[in-house]
Amino acid sequence: MKLIVGLGNPGSKYEGTRHNIGFDVVDEYARRRGLTFGSCPADALMARERGPDARVILAKPLTFMNLSGGAVGTLSRYYRVDPADILVVVDDANLPLGRLRARPEGSDGGHNGLRSVIEEFGTQEFPRLRVGVGRGGLGRELVGHVLSRFEDDERGKIEELVTRAADAAEVFVEEDILTVMNRFNASDQSDSDPETD
Repeated sequence: MKLIVGLGNPGSKYEGTRHNIGFDVVDEYARRRGLTFGSCPADALMARERGPDARVILAKPLTFMNLSGGAVGTLSRYYRVDPADILVVVDDANLPLGRLRARPEGSDGGHNGLRSVIEEFGTQEFPRLRVGVGRGGLGRELVGHVLSRFEDDERGKIEELVTRAADAAEVFVEEDILTVMNRFNASDQSDSDPETD
């Protein structure tokens, strides 16, 4: 069984913000599979496949971004999913808008949600998919940027980005994180983009 966790903040105030793109990705995955989110044994919303061929659990923690680790840890223990089989999907302001970067492990890169998951597991060794939301204009405060909604002229690119990120999550379930890296980390952009892991 694989667990895909999209990180974000609960509530209508945060819907559609850059910081909630992890929620958007698992929502798209659930839509494709006809899965519905509901309550679960953790402080999260969960959707899961059932039956003998079930392979995935989807989750959206309701703890707010900075405390996401508690919900992820509870689900991991309850369903006995090893950290290596958990894909954490997060926004990344250090990646250009539209880029994806998957890693099998790494630091939090300044992301409070990842920091919380690392603290919960006591290790950096779990897969993550960083979804590039851009850093905004010069002089714009980062917190304000990630909590802002996408501009009208970004919407087409965001829809494509969420689609590709959900594709990457499906590959993780069907294959592994290395296959995701090989298929989705490549970009037509410069390789000089800053590393955040």
